[in-house]
Amino acid sequence: MKTYFRLLSFAKPIEKFAIPYILSTILAVIFSTLNLALLAPLLQILFSGKQTNGSAAQLPTARPAWFDVMATFKYYVGYFMQHYDAWRTLEFVCGAIVLSALLANLFRYLSQRTMENLRVHTLLNFRRAVFNNVMNLHMGFFTNERKGDIISKVASDVQVVQFSVTGTLQVVFKEPLTLIVFMAMLFNMSAKLTFYSLLIIPVSAFVISLIVKRLKRQAIASQQSYGNMISYLDEALSGIKIIKAFNATNFIKNRFDSENRNYSAILKSMARRQQLASPVSEFFGISMVAGIVLYGGYLVLNNTSPLTAPVFITYIALFSQVMRPAKAISDSFSNIHSGIAAGERVLALIDEKPLINDKPEAIDISDFTEGIHFNNVSFAYQDRSVLKNINFTLPKGKTIALVGPSGGGKSTLMDMIPRFIEPQSGMVLIDNKNIQDVTMHSLRSLMGIVNQESILFNDSIFNNIAFGKSDATKEQVEAAARIANAHDFISETDFGYDTNIGDRGTKLSGGQRQRICIARAVLSNPPIMLLDEATSALDTESEKLVQDALNNLMKNRTSLIIAHRLSTIQNADSIVVLENGEIVEQGQHQELMNNNGLYRRLIDMQTFQ
Repeated sequence: MKTYFRLLSFAKPIEKFAIPYILSTILAVIFSTLNLALLAPLLQILFSGKQTNGSAAQLPTARPAWFDVMATFKYYVGYFMQHYDAWRTLEFVCGAIVLSALLANLFRYLSQRTMENLRVHTLLNFRRAVFNNVMNLHMGFFTNERKGDIISKVASDVQVVQFSVTGTLQVVFKEPLTLIVFMAMLFNMSAKLTFYSLLIIPVSAFVISLIVKRLKRQAIASQQSYGNMISYLDEALSGIKIIKAFNATNFIKNRFDSENRNYSAILKSMARRQQLASPVSEFFGISMVAGIVLYGGYLVLNNTSPLTAPVFITYIALFSQVMRPAKAISDSFSNIHSGIAAGERVLALIDEKPLINDKPEAIDISDFTEGIHFNNVSFAYQDRSVLKNINFTLPKGKTIALVGPSGGGKSTLMDMIPRFIEPQSGMVLIDNKNIQDVTMHSLRSLMGIVNQESILFNDSIFNNIAFGKSDATKEQVEAAARIANAHDFISETDFGYDTNIGDRGTKLSGGQRQRICIARAVLSNPPIMLLDEATSALDTESEKLVQDALNNLMKNRTSLIIAHRLSTIQNADSIVVLENGEIVEQGQHQELMNNNGLYRRLIDMQTFQ
């Protein structure tokens, strides 16, 4: 129940929808019930088959209260039968039925439209909440979670939840209200017959509860299986070249097919239970109607009840409709179980809190004037130490290169500057301010980042360069592209800067993608540049173009670069050599070469053209 109320909170302001829904539903139920209740006077007129003119019905001495709709209607039927012939009375009754049907369907439409607006409103708020929270989570969260499972929760599970919330509101209000109104009408017609007919309802409810009992557990399993399938699909599409290169197509097919079969088996099992509830309730409903016809017919035929034949026929018509809301309730319980299970998965994602947050008293910084300092910084992933007591300074306007064997901690060290991760001990300072005392937004606004992997989006070249800069002009984007040595190849594409580059920039070469990333960094014009092996995956010609672009990018900026190639690091103002998380050497290129240490061995292992 706690889960349901949390899900319902996403419908706020719910009173905006609840009040019109309640009013329109009440009126729809009342007029829908009247449609059937008005059959009694209609049948009475047809069965009499004669002119009445006051003989067939006695007009009540006092007009009933206005809220007693049925008594009021009978009053006017009696009035017509006393003062007019049967035909005029029949016209009045049929006109009342048509008017009642019109109003019933009008209010039913209004209630359904209100409920649909509530459903869409809830979906909007729920999906916004989960996506916003995912975007706020720390980088470490995404290394431990399947991307497909996150996509499944945001896309599929949220869809299931929205129908559960609105469906539940109908179950707890509309259908019980319909049942109550129907039962009130039935008791009014014959309390004895209605008590008899209700004996079978507890039996029906018990059987249906047994059928849907396991649905929540199966719903959880189905959503987990669906998340696995989405993960496999994402991995297959992302790695299609490697899959084909290693002849692993059949392996990938079989892995996906196995999960697909498991998911299908769970769905079939759920469907069997969901679909069994409706026939069971319908069978019990028909059995009840048959029993009522048998018992009620006995009372009418033997004159042991005040029931007349027209009233009895109307009673049967009304009672046949009682099972419709009862059936809707039983069907909704299965959907509610699925919705609650999906809701728990999505709420778990919403409840996930980022490990890195701004302090309440964090300040904004707008410029960079002195330098970045690492003071006794240490970091470890679980039981594996990555950095140990790192101390060095990146002065403003200087370029420092990080080199060393793979796994030495270079990327971890760089990720601390924009606070993608935080040191377990020690401090990182910017202009002598602890970066943990600075807002992440203002800190990252001072930085441009170019990674080894070119992260681009399925959009135009212009929008990729202007990413995050909605006010960027065409002239500014073109100027950034020229600095990044990208303008010439962009101009040669079919639509220039409006050319779509495909998923992850697959329509461009590696060097072209990297130059687009550099242009994106140039456009933001940051004082600090973080370059993580930006040329390591390129051929010699592309590397030359990209390196020239990087040199243009680093002019008059403070730069920290991770690289292995001499062309990238030999002109650095200082080179920091990391091994096993410790600084083992530091100095300029020639100085380190003369030391004959680790740096010299790394350089000697390279072959230069």
